[in-house]
Amino acid sequence: MQALVKRPLTPGGLKEVLGNVPQATLYRHIKALENGGMLDVVDERQVRGTVERTYRVAEAAVVLSAEDLADVSSDDHFQYFATFLGTLLADYCSYLESDTIDHGADRVGYRQVPLWLTDNEFDDFTTELRALIEQRLGNEPSPQRRRRLLTTVVMPDDRSPS
Repeated sequence: MQALVKRPLTPGGLKEVLGNVPQATLYRHIKALENGGMLDVVDERQVRGTVERTYRVAEAAVVLSAEDLADVSSDDHFQYFATFLGTLLADYCSYLESDTIDHGADRVGYRQVPLWLTDNEFDDFTTELRALIEQRLGNEPSPQRRRRLLTTVVMPDDRSPS
């Protein structure tokens, strides 16, 4: 799913991104995700007597609203977060398996920054951050652009205030 976020791909393109995935397994998972409403077909074209489809993530199916999460148990929240972290780890592992790794040149970083903010200050911060990110969401792929993943996790830290 992460490979298809904001980047429509054919099964062949998806296989290139994912690497060593058996073709039958890939097609089975694509079909299951399409049937489950997680993927949309955005294009179809004839290729050597068969139809090649281009898929993208059905955004309405993967974005959970506050209402969607209102009655979710702590165990379910933990499972959702564990799945998120597993995807994040898989993405980083994929980066580390590339032929040339240069954290500085690639602008790779990870850090945790504590911010002391009121709820209103935090709301202002997230509004400003969202606006900044939205300025770049419309960027189209080009030879000069590299796809980058920006991951955020926000949670209160109600441990000792020292």
